[in-house]
Amino acid sequence: MTLHRRAALGLMLAAPGLAQAQTETWPSRPITLLTGFAPGGLTDVMTRLIAQRMSRELGQPIVVENRAGGATAIASTAVAQARPDGYTLLMGASSLAINPALQPNLTPREPMRELVPIGMGYRSAFVLHVHPGLPARSTADFIAYARANPGLINFGSSGTGAVNHLCLELFRAQAGIEVVHVPYRGGAPALIDLRAGRIQAMFAAALEAIPVIREGATYPLAVSSAARLPLLPDVPAVAETLPGFDAVFWQGMFAPVGTPEPVLARLGAALRATTEDADIRTRMAAQGVTAETGDAAALRRILAEDTMKWGRLIREQNIRPE
Repeated sequence: MTLHRRAALGLMLAAPGLAQAQTETWPSRPITLLTGFAPGGLTDVMTRLIAQRMSRELGQPIVVENRAGGATAIASTAVAQARPDGYTLLMGASSLAINPALQPNLTPREPMRELVPIGMGYRSAFVLHVHPGLPARSTADFIAYARANPGLINFGSSGTGAVNHLCLELFRAQAGIEVVHVPYRGGAPALIDLRAGRIQAMFAAALEAIPVIREGATYPLAVSSAARLPLLPDVPAVAETLPGFDAVFWQGMFAPVGTPEPVLARLGAALRATTEDADIRTRMAAQGVTAETGDAAALRRILAEDTMKWGRLIREQNIRPE
């Protein structure tokens, strides 16, 4: 046997031991956590809050890297293609369940097969609020008015295919109403027009809606989650009028396929400790979001359920990207 072949054989025999040793010492350097959203928004703030707390659990910094663009596909694809060593992770979002049906050319095309779930981070409900000039002070009022005046209500969203747009489409389908969808590039410009009365209604993230509601600039009718929000305890859920209605934005943590099970287990435990932390839960609640302590199975389940739900809605309503 040649010296070269002996060396190659030695490396092959040593590889399992080296991999085990690397796993046992993981993490030995900083971890990068990618997010598909720009800095400064709610998703960025929540991602950094989670990363900071998880860093304490793991004994290494978790560096958040913003790679916005492509409906979050740039960040998701980068992680799906990254080396599966536990040092490159994704703070994935509802867009993973939406993109396959809405924009099938985006990668990863099959997130459930191309990414490994670690655990849930949080859920964020939307608030259905209206311009005070609209004669509706409850979800039932709104539905009755919309049925009596089909196509008269201009209903804003953060953009075609955004979760709050799909929330509207689900509401429209279940309520049997016709409204005019007015897509914006983000929630802020939509809120400006809602305040001015140029649109009459929208589902907005709780953190964005609550300040204008408290000013009296808009009136809250309902929240999109199955249960009421602690920050708006007197505002009913849409489900109290339309049973079974539940539409929220969520984020959870993913790793590349092939990441060693012991590494995934440590990450899952650190994430769970973070979302169970009383201070973290309080700080999230103050931002209008609900910390979720679900494990990998829970994240896999919500991704599968939302992929089916939003995919069916997108096809039935013939929703196309802007």
